Amino acid sequence: QVQLVESGGGLVQAGGALRLSCPASGRTISRTSVGWFRQAPGKDREFVAGVTWSGSNIDNADSVKGRFTISRDNAKNTVYLRMNSLKPEDTAVYYCAANTYPSIYRSPTNYDYWGQGTQVTVSS
Repeated sequence: QVQLVESGGGLVQAGGALRLSCPASGRTISRTSVGWFRQAPGKDREFVAGVTWSGSNIDNADSVKGRFTISRDNAKNTVYLRMNSLKPEDTAVYYCAANTYPSIYRSPTNYDYWGQGTQVTVSS
């Protein structure tokens, strides 16, 4: 089992920045791929960014390319999401998720472990 706990969310003005953290416990995630997802009220959960276990492969949703950066520190068993130039449409609950596969998947159904989420609110 893997336990994930997101932190770092909050209220920020448009154009601001936040860094989300997702430390894992219970089992190392050093050999798993990890993704960040978000879900706004009334909308489906959507893929934001993902990274393979080595950090060598990264995938970003078009909506966040050039603004968000995913990274991981396997020594700390933690994955991060740096979010710059935030927009009101980025407002959502952000979740990190881990799977047991070596590849990044954009579908949430491919992830076995989920955190409880952290709220990000961007005001205009």
